[in-house]
Amino acid sequence: MTTKRIFVSGRVQGVGFRDWVVRNAQRTGITGWVRNTRDGRVEILASAEDEMLDRMIEGLDGGPPLARIDHVEAYPADDEKSHKGFTKRFTA
Repeated sequence: MTTKRIFVSGRVQGVGFRDWVVRNAQRTGITGWVRNTRDGRVEILASAEDEMLDRMIEGLDGGPPLARIDHVEAYPADDEKSHKGFTKRFTA
């Protein structure tokens, strides 16, 4: 099990991007959360097997129809606690 912190920039707030991430993560068994950040990005903390996380990160470029993805950054986040399910959180 691997945990990564992912930041997505572009037009990702106010376009249903977080709901889209939640649906896809829940469908594939990825655990963690997603939230908006005050600087306009979306932050995701996701835990799953390496291959599944890599597919999730690659798939973020698709996003919902109104989103525009400019950049995706992913970092290891080994210090995070495990999560049950995948949820949407308040802006940080």
